[in-house]
This record gives sequence, C-alpha cells and structure tokens, in this order.
Amino acid sequence: MTERHNRQARARPIRPPRERGTWKAFALAALMHLLLGWLLYHGINWQNNTPAGSEAELWTEVPDLSTPRPVPPPPAPVKVQPAPPPAKDEEADIALQEKKRKQQEAAAHEAQLAEQRRQQQQAQQEAEAKRQQQLAAQQAAAVAAQKAAQDKQKQVEKQKQLDQQKLDQQKQAQQQQKVQQDKEAEQQKEAKEKADAQAKAKADADAKAKAKSDAAAKAKLDSERRARLAQLQGQAGGGSNESGEGLAKSGTGKGMGGNATSPGYAEKVQRRVRPNIVWSGEEGLEAVIAVRCAPTGTLLSATLRHSSGNEQFDAAALRGVQRSDPMPVDIDGKAPPAFEIRVRP
Repeated sequence: MTERHNRQARARPIRPPRERGTWKAFALAALMHLLLGWLLYHGINWQNNTPAGSEAELWTEVPDLSTPRPVPPPPAPVKVQPAPPPAKDEEADIALQEKKRKQQEAAAHEAQLAEQRRQQQQAQQEAEAKRQQQLAAQQAAAVAAQKAAQDKQKQVEKQKQLDQQKLDQQKQAQQQQKVQQDKEAEQQKEAKEKADAQAKAKADADAKAKAKSDAAAKAKLDSERRARLAQLQGQAGGGSNESGEGLAKSGTGKGMGGNATSPGYAEKVQRRVRPNIVWSGEEGLEAVIAVRCAPTGTLLSATLRHSSGNEQFDAAALRGVQRSDPMPVDIDGKAPPAFEIRVRP
C-alpha cells in the first residue's frame, strides 16, 4: 500500500496549496483602485481651473517743477468714511486659500492612500514571499520525502536481495547436507548389507557345523538306541536295567532310579511335552531337564540339569516340561520315579 501511494505521489505534479480569501483580496484591491482613480481625476480637474482675478489702475498728478507756485492753503479736514466692504479680490484670495487647503488635504489623502497602497503592496509582497517560502519548503519536504521513500525502497530491495541470497545459501547447504546424508546412508546400507552377508555366511557356517554336529550326535544316539534295544530284546521281554534309556524326537529320557522303561515310553513323553514347548528363536540348542514323578505320573519337580547357553530357551524348555504335568505312565501303570529329558527346538 505504501509503495503504491509513493508511485501515485511521484506521478502527480507538485502544486502549491490553495490559499483562502484570494477573491476577497482581489475585490478589495479593485475597489481601492477605483477610488484612487476617482480622487486623481477630481484633484487634477480642480487644479486646472484658473482663479478669477481683478485689475486696478492708479493715476497720480505729476507736479510742474519748472515754475514755483504759491503754497496752497491747508486742506480742510476730511470726514472719515467707513471702510468699504471687501472687494472681489479678497473673495478670490479666500477661494484660493480654500482651494489650496483642499489641495493639501487631497495631497495628504493621496499620500495616505499611496502609503496604504505601499503597505498593501509590501504586505502582498511579504505574503507572496511567505507563500513562496512555504511552497519552497513544501517542495523541499516533498522532495525529501520522495528521496526518503526511494532510499527506503532501495533499502528494502537490498534487504530482499540479502534475504534471497541467504535463502539460496541455506538451500544449497541443505542440498549439500542431504547429499552427504544420502551418501552416509548409502555407505551405512552397504556396510549393513556387508555385515548382514557376513553374519548370514557365519550363521550358515554355524548352522552347517551345528547340523553336522547334530547329525553326528544323532547317529551316535541311534547307535546307542539300537544297542540298547538289542540288549533289551536279549533280556527276554525286559528285566531290570541299570541304565534304562528312552528316546524322543524332542529329546532323550534316561531312568535314574534303577527302573527300566518300555521302548514306547519315550514316544509317550514326546507326545506329552512337545506341544507345550513354545520357541521361535535360534535353532541348534539343547537343554537337559531332570524330572521326578510320582507313580501316578504327577510331576514332583523339574530342574535344569544342563543349560543350552540361551537363558530364554532354557526357560521355555522348563515351562514346557512343567506344563506337561502329569507325565504319562508306562505299560506297567506306573511312571518312572526319575528321568531326564533332552529338549531341542
């Protein structure tokens, strides 16, 4: 809004302010000029009238000095006559004096009018000079305001340029930072992929080694199982066994009380314990749980005999065995008093 007002102010020419009372001053000046012309006309016409004068002739007898004459007798006393009335010359003098007086009054009035005109002209000149000064001051103020507005506009434009440069620098810095972050993210991604590949390779190697080890252990257990079965079959239906063993897919069970178990007891234990083992983590683990039971199969105790190295898996195996209470009974209707269960994922 300010910028638009400044443009409009620059587009309009600078005009002096209108003064009040101009027509009144013109009317008074015209009236004074008419009055002055009337006075000048009548004053000049009055001075051009020639005053009426009077003429007189004086006659005196010239004495004859060539012959002596007798001395005349003294004259008789003359009777004093009253002074005659003023002649026309006195009236003319009075009129002339009156005329001079009027001329003096007219001259004084003219001088007064001239003084008034001079004072009016001086006042008008002073007013005009004052008006010119005010106009010059207004023009100077307008020029100063216009210059200030131009300076302010230049300053605003300069600030805008500085702000734009700063914004461009910030954008450039953000772009560089983004490029650097993308580069670092790419490097981190490559490093992570490399580490994951190494970890996967190591896990695969460990899994292969574990599978190999498990296969060897399974082969060993299978050989032991076959040997035990052969031994049991050689005892004609199963007598006492000092170290009776039972195998299950989830582990192995060994009798610890000197009581033999039937060949199918391990499968019963497997079917009872396996649904209760909840584990979705690392594979290749093995925990040994020692179990004590009542003849009816009621679980008396379950303790961790050998840890798998993973506390979470050990806890999951122990909970699975505890949830399997009661344990199944053997073919003789009784459960072994004590045996071990090897639990694998």
